Amino acid sequence: MLDRTKDISVSVQAWLDEFERTLGQPDRASLDRLFLTDSFWRDVLALSWNLQTLAGRDAVTQALATFAPKAVPTKFRIAPTRAAPRWVTRAGTNSIEAIFNFETALGRGSGIVRLAPDTADGDSLKAWTLLTALEELKGFEEQLGMSRPRGQAYSRDFRGPNWLDLRNASRDYADRDPNVLVVGGGQAGLAVAARLKQLQIDTLIVDRGARIGDVWRKRYHALTLHNQVQVNHMPYMPFPPSWPTYIPKDKLANWFEAYVDAMELNFWTGTEFEGGAYDEVKGQWTVTLRRADGNRRTMHPRHVIMATGVSGIANIPDIPTLDRFRGTLVHSSRYEDGENWRGRRAIVIGTGNSGHDIAQDLYSSGADVTLVQRSPTLVTNIEPSAQLAYATYNEGTLDDNDLIAASMPTPLAKKTHVMLTEQSKELDKELLDGLRRVGFRLDFGEAGTGWQFKYLTRGGGYYFNVGCSNLIVEGAIKLKQFEDIEGFTADGAQMKDGTAVPADLIVLATGYKPQEYLVRNLFGDAVADRLGPVWGFGDGYELRNMYVRTNQPGLWFIAGSLAQCRINSKFLALQIKAIEEGILGREVGTA
Repeated sequence: MLDRTKDISVSVQAWLDEFERTLGQPDRASLDRLFLTDSFWRDVLALSWNLQTLAGRDAVTQALATFAPKAVPTKFRIAPTRAAPRWVTRAGTNSIEAIFNFETALGRGSGIVRLAPDTADGDSLKAWTLLTALEELKGFEEQLGMSRPRGQAYSRDFRGPNWLDLRNASRDYADRDPNVLVVGGGQAGLAVAARLKQLQIDTLIVDRGARIGDVWRKRYHALTLHNQVQVNHMPYMPFPPSWPTYIPKDKLANWFEAYVDAMELNFWTGTEFEGGAYDEVKGQWTVTLRRADGNRRTMHPRHVIMATGVSGIANIPDIPTLDRFRGTLVHSSRYEDGENWRGRRAIVIGTGNSGHDIAQDLYSSGADVTLVQRSPTLVTNIEPSAQLAYATYNEGTLDDNDLIAASMPTPLAKKTHVMLTEQSKELDKELLDGLRRVGFRLDFGEAGTGWQFKYLTRGGGYYFNVGCSNLIVEGAIKLKQFEDIEGFTADGAQMKDGTAVPADLIVLATGYKPQEYLVRNLFGDAVADRLGPVWGFGDGYELRNMYVRTNQPGLWFIAGSLAQCRINSKFLALQIKAIEEGILGREVGTA
């Protein structure tokens, strides 16, 4: 019987000891006794060299028995510098959550095990969820803290180049090519480049913006991040404790500039990536870069990382009769500031975050605004509802919380978000009832999984309310349904009921095309067909083609929120390091 008065650390270490012993001579029956029937194992490179989730005891123990003999996992110990084992409730289940360290033949890792009593076996503690994640490769550790590089002060060459000379030469690439080319200078590109830098992998970031940070700086005037600062730190350089809870886009853009300088990242602004072709024999790309002065540079990196974000190519739908409109027509990605439209009339088509924020920005600037809804939209107040998903980040360390985030298998994350969505619906009841009264069509995600899974599957379709929904309920911003529009005229929209909605400006807040469209444009049909969809889950539990080797050797993808990029940039960089050191094969399924 489970003794809840017993030191749970003793129980955890006993389970880890038995797990290690059993892995040393993989026996399915012995492994089965350590896991609940409905258990999960998520491995992040540590044993399988993949990001993969196994569901159900049979699948979990079979995979462990397959991978353990080659990986040779040992030294499973409760992590002495991390949060102590504790009882927690995750996805509605009470369990002991414990962070542990371990080693494999090639690296060192961290993990989380959640132990729950098996009522069918005398309440003995068994694993409900297990995470094993690679932290570093033996012999190729990051040079941080006490192991930092000594630099030139230790042995100076007074006649040789100084630090600035070396930085300029590194950034110029006058006589060499980078090993890794990162396309995109937002949080994804900076995070993975910083990780690669610490692993001594020569990396160049290219971005078409004229200035580092323009990916945020050039967006609409009122933009502020919708999640809180404690969730959004960059690798190695947390934001100052004096920063506001919600980061303004220009403040973040300026931080990106400081980050590139402080982390000594090689970054070319004003540079367009025009595409590339892969040489299977040489194991390298031939890519073309067009610089700000119009000159082109051909390079031969071994790896190309697409860090262009979930929002790649603007989605401009073919809307019948819209070409008749003679006012200003822009996609939301090109919208900047409502002040230019004071006293004028605007139609915003689309009810995601951008559509709502732009409508509110125009209204606040004195424009007459009509918001047009194309499809049902999830709405949740930015506080407290939208922040419920980040509750763990309000306590404990960033490293612990990142590991907890990585440890949740997708099926349990979905269950959690169903519960959070129901909670937010109660918290937001007055607002949601008001929106229904004025004809706003609401939804709450597939199977009620909420905004997080809308983002992970389609990159949008929700709004964090910072006031626009209240303006819609009050009638200050007018609401129309797209299906009620008969067509567009030179002066705006004509409704099916015979009324007109005049406009000087129409903003298409219609989102972005999936990343596979960009892949097809830059790399051709053969590569796009080989890869398939990028982002979303398909039939599996992991995001498709994200953060891992793809079916196109040397082509990688990273995207997502600042937290997603911070967490997963480490794992992407470790794979490239392992390939460059001959530890891992370039092709999927090779080791």
